[in-house]
Amino acid sequence: MLRHTLYTLYRVLFGFVLAGVVGVFIGILMGRFRRVERFFVPLVSVLMPIPSLAWVPVFILWFGLGNAATIALVFYAATFPVIYNTWTGVRSVNRLWIRSAEAMGADEKALFQKVVLPGSLAFVITGLRQAFARAWIAVVGGEMIAATNWGLGWVIFDSKEFLNTDVMIF
Repeated sequence: MLRHTLYTLYRVLFGFVLAGVVGVFIGILMGRFRRVERFFVPLVSVLMPIPSLAWVPVFILWFGLGNAATIALVFYAATFPVIYNTWTGVRSVNRLWIRSAEAMGADEKALFQKVVLPGSLAFVITGLRQAFARAWIAVVGGEMIAATNWGLGWVIFDSKEFLNTDVMIF
């Protein structure tokens, strides 16, 4: 069981870290630049509500069975909460703080590091927490359908097939 757990942890952490980095980057760009926001808001609005497990057949066609499809599924599930919450956090930084820092002579870099990033950090952390929960749901569902012979989702699916409820429950 330890080996299955380690495979699942690898898939969920790899997809989650990748989604966190990409999501925070895109969310910050969306919050800082209107043109980027206008490009990504429709995409996020359309793709975020679609359940990640609905994409399993598409990811199997694109990536085949195994790690790549499952990690892509985790990435898909975890990216949108991070993007949305980071964008919201950057947009909701108090304008008075920004104007005050500009009046004190802060350049763009200092403004971002000293005002925008700390002001939006609570939103970013909330997005990461939501993404981590969605990543676990996606990895177990993805392993049930798209994984090969390793992972907790595969163990649950395999146990169901052979009526091994003691293994399924752990």
